[in-house]
Amino acid sequence: MSTSAVAATAEALDGADPLAPLRAQFALPRAADGTPLIYLCGHSLGLAPLAARTQVVEELADWERLGVLGHEHAHRPWVSYAEQLQAGLARLAGAQTDEVVAMNSLTVNLHLLLAGFYRPTGQRRRILIEAGAFPSDRHVVSSQLAWHGADLQADLIEAAPRAGEDLLRIEDIEALIAAQREHLALILWPGVQYRTGQAFDLARLARAAHAAGAQLCVDLAHAIGNLPLALHDWDIDCAAWCSYKYLNAGPGAIGGAFVHRRHHDDRSRPHLAGWWGHEATSRFQMDARFIPGRGAAAWQLSNPPILSTAPLLASLAIFETAGLSALRAKSIRLTDFLWRRLQAHCGAELQCVTPAAEAERGCQLSIRVHGGPERARRVHELLGQRHMVTDWREPDIIRVAPVPLYNRFVDAELAAHAFADCLRAAG
Repeated sequence: MSTSAVAATAEALDGADPLAPLRAQFALPRAADGTPLIYLCGHSLGLAPLAARTQVVEELADWERLGVLGHEHAHRPWVSYAEQLQAGLARLAGAQTDEVVAMNSLTVNLHLLLAGFYRPTGQRRRILIEAGAFPSDRHVVSSQLAWHGADLQADLIEAAPRAGEDLLRIEDIEALIAAQREHLALILWPGVQYRTGQAFDLARLARAAHAAGAQLCVDLAHAIGNLPLALHDWDIDCAAWCSYKYLNAGPGAIGGAFVHRRHHDDRSRPHLAGWWGHEATSRFQMDARFIPGRGAAAWQLSNPPILSTAPLLASLAIFETAGLSALRAKSIRLTDFLWRRLQAHCGAELQCVTPAAEAERGCQLSIRVHGGPERARRVHELLGQRHMVTDWREPDIIRVAPVPLYNRFVDAELAAHAFADCLRAAG
């Protein structure tokens, strides 16, 4: 197929895309000279919904107009601000409304969850993570083990891919869980592995964890807003996420957490408490007793930061309009199209580390550039000079993500051309 024919195909796919109008609801970055950027980095930081500015300005105006009275009389009363996010987050998480809460940041939420769910007793003290876990997750687990006086060498179990492989096989994870069944207290696992883009069968992992007598906590940073989730039905014990990647809530935006309903009334599982986790109707009586709120809301510590929470409301409204199932269907088509075009233009010079099966990946593709790390890094630098926004992971991975909310099939075709040009320039 000729270059012009492929370009026409990409344009036709965009023209037939019912979700194409969503792109106009986002601010699209440009270079200093005004050139539009090919933005394929939503796995790291999602683009700004245009409505986010409106909502933040409205909160500022209410603050200026009302002062403290804004807690009850703002357009969106601040006292119940986090509650206004629950329904949208619950739909994205596949949860009951009272199982989710918007609060804090991802790492803080992981610590809070593990304070309640990592309860080492007797010989059951070990935590399982993946060997390539995001550093913050590993720091959380290591410090929790140290906090409880555990032996880091003995009690931190790491699952690694087989020699010569990039991806973890789920049967190997299950075998490791079974082998540790007498000692395992908790598993902290990603929904999508940040470096490879591998998505995991969380329901299957939950069954394996529970059969071994362990709890499963999930880091959904790269999964929520990217893949359909069913945390309640999958029987996940708890989960946490950030909102600045696929949820497009801005840098440092408020995070979220999930606690399965079957744990809500379990008083044998104490957790760290703060006044905002107190039952809402009596919270302002300032009683010394802590009466926990219903569900995941009981895990809150403080009132939410309104100005960094408002953009999430704007983004969730777009998800509500689009529907996650429609976004996922487009994501599959768009990600497949991008990889096919990269293969057509670049051939064997690139290897996709991310699984080919659609059930085992979201929209992120982790691309290995052949020819060694120095050449790979040079290609990444050249892509930036050609107005492509991607990101780099040592030693030789370039991550790209065509996000269905705002990326086009034309973006995928332009990206494939840019990769080919940069490979030739890198030598």
